[in-house]
Amino acid sequence: MFGTSRGKDPIRFVVGGGEMLEGISQAVVGMQVGESKTLTLAPEQAFGPRDPGVERRLPRTALPEDVRVGDRLIAHGGGRQERVWVRELGEEFAVVDGNHPLAGLTLTFDIELVSVQPSDQAP
Repeated sequence: MFGTSRGKDPIRFVVGGGEMLEGISQAVVGMQVGESKTLTLAPEQAFGPRDPGVERRLPRTALPEDVRVGDRLIAHGGGRQERVWVRELGEEFAVVDGNHPLAGLTLTFDIELVSVQPSDQAP
């Protein structure tokens, strides 16, 4: 499990609004309030396929001394910024990855529709 809203406020989103994974956004269409379902999303419906072209092998010294695998960083290069995460750490090198950590994975979600509101009242 990588996350849950159980025991917290429900996650609010506009269907088709772009702030929720497209697969989840479309899965709630036709659901009734109180209905639950288990949903399995292919990478294309979730965080996309992995792109090996956005992984970089760097000298270990290019990263902060206290960095750990899984840490998220902002990489600067070529006049732009890119969000990356630390995939691998070795004695002499590190691998940073511009893919979302869940890219390329088939994901399973348990969802429950707790309410429906007109879009002018949504986030």
